[in-house]
Amino acid sequence: MTFVQKLLTGALALALPTGAAAQEAMTLDARVNAAFADFTGPFVSLIFAPFPGTDFPWIVMWLVIGASIFTLYFGFVQFRFFGHAIKLVKGDYSDPNDAGEVSHFQALTTALSGTVGLGNIAGVAVAIGIGGPGATFWMILAGLLGMASKFTECTLAVKYRNEYPDGTVSGGPMYYMKKGFAELGLPGGGFLAIMFSIFCILGALGGGNMFQANQAHAQIAGIVGDYPGWITGLVFAAVVFAVIVGGIKSIAKVTEKIVPFMGILYVGAALVIILVNYDQIGTAFGQIFAGAFTGLGVAGGLVGALIQGFKRAAFSNEAGVGSAAIAHAAVRTKEPITEGFVSLLEPLIDTVVICTMTALVIIISGQLISDPETGLFVLNEAGTAISTVGDTSGVALTSAAFGSAIGWFPYVLAVAVVLFAFSTMISWSYYGLKAWTYLFGEGYASELTFKLIFCVFIVIGAAASLGPVIDFSDAAIFAMAVVNIFALYFLMRLVRRELNSYAGRLKSGEIKEYAH
Repeated sequence: MTFVQKLLTGALALALPTGAAAQEAMTLDARVNAAFADFTGPFVSLIFAPFPGTDFPWIVMWLVIGASIFTLYFGFVQFRFFGHAIKLVKGDYSDPNDAGEVSHFQALTTALSGTVGLGNIAGVAVAIGIGGPGATFWMILAGLLGMASKFTECTLAVKYRNEYPDGTVSGGPMYYMKKGFAELGLPGGGFLAIMFSIFCILGALGGGNMFQANQAHAQIAGIVGDYPGWITGLVFAAVVFAVIVGGIKSIAKVTEKIVPFMGILYVGAALVIILVNYDQIGTAFGQIFAGAFTGLGVAGGLVGALIQGFKRAAFSNEAGVGSAAIAHAAVRTKEPITEGFVSLLEPLIDTVVICTMTALVIIISGQLISDPETGLFVLNEAGTAISTVGDTSGVALTSAAFGSAIGWFPYVLAVAVVLFAFSTMISWSYYGLKAWTYLFGEGYASELTFKLIFCVFIVIGAAASLGPVIDFSDAAIFAMAVVNIFALYFLMRLVRRELNSYAGRLKSGEIKEYAH
């Protein structure tokens, strides 16, 4: 059965009842889940296929190698220009007359709202549960390397964006693939752009809203009691639509307020848990470093910790995926490289700070069960993950970790989950929209069509079960990275040209700060 046939069959299965008995035996949530899992399985299997004879997914190595190459090629740009990036975010070099729709800070918060999401809460818990504390070390390393990937793609996104007479812009990997390849006289740029756009739409509908709605519903239901997922989906869909109907400026106005608030709320809550258990901090870091190189007996050992750490970091900060480049393309600037500098802050904030906080809370709070005699972690009956107190996983594990110190903290986490989910949805709606308009053309009707489709998938995501949703989310987003990093290898010479030019003018004093 082809993908299209499975899609049609799934749609019919959802729409047409097969009799009263069948309807009673299978709820709406279960029917959504069964249909969704059926036609996404082959795609997921392809993306996460391991190297022959190993358990190491080829896509993880693809991302890590790319990030390492960009780090070396640009001379560790993420560390050399870190201070300058901070000044750019503060607006020290911003000219209000430059083309674009949003400020450096708004572009950063919009992109962060797309990456700082439930991957930081549920995703990290999954990584720690399978790979143990050692996964945290590899997560941090992947985040630091990923800063160079983000720098590369976001510089190109501004350089090759489309600027329209009404002041709006459209940019992202699909534009720099087509224009950049043409500038270098290389074939295939248009084909890569189409492939990326297709995967971006799938990523927006999967990781951008279905996974977010799914985990938000799980957290809310855990507090107020079980109820149908589609109810949560409808509420989220209505609120999201009210924001995204106004475009990137409306999204940016929301994200510049909500991202700092939710970041401070979540990190602050995590710090309280860590300080309450301050005597365990040293032990926690000891487990992180020991687990990174020994595995401490977790499922998959050292390789299992490495895979989970790299995989979760990639899903969380999306460095190399190309998604954030779409938001950064809307910035007001005449120097493309400046947005590259600003964007490299994302993986640092997202992975090195927020993801590490989640990991420390889970480790310090004692949710992972270990053998007191050997010090090794105890695996579950299937041998696939570490046994946890209360047999929790995902967002439930993080919630239990927060609640172990202060009973009402899961309510704070619930607020953070809802904010994270909401902010990720509105940012990814913009990413998917720009991919959609690249394929089907600009215009009100085209944009409205995608926004409505996006909101329908929010409802589906809240109703489906976690397994198929998280698998499809990961696969769709990583598929974007396959096309994007391939293109970046050919285009990175253009970025180095921009970097050398800007660095020289900055050093000579030609580029000056603006008085505000």
